[in-house]
Amino acid sequence: MAKVNIRKAAMIGCGFVGSSSAFALMQSGLFSEMVMIDVNREKAEGEAMDIAHGLPFARPIELYAGTYDDIVDAAIIIVTAGANQKPDETRLDLIHKNVEVFKTIIPEIAKRHCEGILLIVSNPVDILTYTAIRLSGFPAHRVIGSGTVLDTARLKYLIGEHINVDNRSVHAFIIGEHGDSELAAWSSANVSGVGLDRFCEMRGHFAHEESEHKIYQEVKNSAYEIIERKQATYYGIAMAVKRICECIIRNEQSILPVSSMMHGLYGMEDVVVSMPAIVGKDGVEDVIPIALDEEEQKKLGESVAVLKDRIEMIHREHGI
Repeated sequence: MAKVNIRKAAMIGCGFVGSSSAFALMQSGLFSEMVMIDVNREKAEGEAMDIAHGLPFARPIELYAGTYDDIVDAAIIIVTAGANQKPDETRLDLIHKNVEVFKTIIPEIAKRHCEGILLIVSNPVDILTYTAIRLSGFPAHRVIGSGTVLDTARLKYLIGEHINVDNRSVHAFIIGEHGDSELAAWSSANVSGVGLDRFCEMRGHFAHEESEHKIYQEVKNSAYEIIERKQATYYGIAMAVKRICECIIRNEQSILPVSSMMHGLYGMEDVVVSMPAIVGKDGVEDVIPIALDEEEQKKLGESVAVLKDRIEMIHREHGI
């Protein structure tokens, strides 16, 4: 069993998301080695060459196209492979296609006895993270999904725009499914410790419910809006992937709303869903029970029910 190289990453899938994520990671300086793998070997080679040609402007990294044999000692194995979301197609519409893709990819990872973290980015991310846990045999804490990290960034960005403050001072989460049933945890949202409603009033905004509904709809529909205009989303998620990798490689123990297996929080069991979690070198260290009001708990339950229904479907139709 190969020792993990903390400075090595593997990117499986070199489409828009995979190549953009590899580019962001190259610029970050987190890794000194990155292997890119794709079912189309020439595509992986081309992306690796293109990114590598910018290395004189960045920090040294060995960047190359490879095979599954090259992932054995990777600290983080990032999976972006899968069918793309098309206009008018939901993330859940992708289930059948991408579960089948994962049935070819994850066993290749599992049989090499990798000790690194498995980071799932492909959509629908909650279902595919669940699938990866089942197919890989990895401990659940070492298999995490990008979850609602990007959705939460979109929420913080839009709140910051609404009240004209630095969005990094906004503390709020999108939780639940990364998809149409996700919810904003408004009751725990704050700006530098000041409750969101009170802060909004300080800035001259009083129509709280109307503003929250508008911002939530914008967050939920962001991917659809972008796909309608440019056929794919990739820059935002690439930055989210970079941020998750930072937390793992630096053992930051930062709190991010990644997808992870639930073990009883709010009654959630045997389902992968996005909740704020402490993320460090071992993956998910703990899930944080943020305060939710009664309505939010109900919506979270409804979101989990959607995912449970899909899990039953993949058990039944794909034998996962």
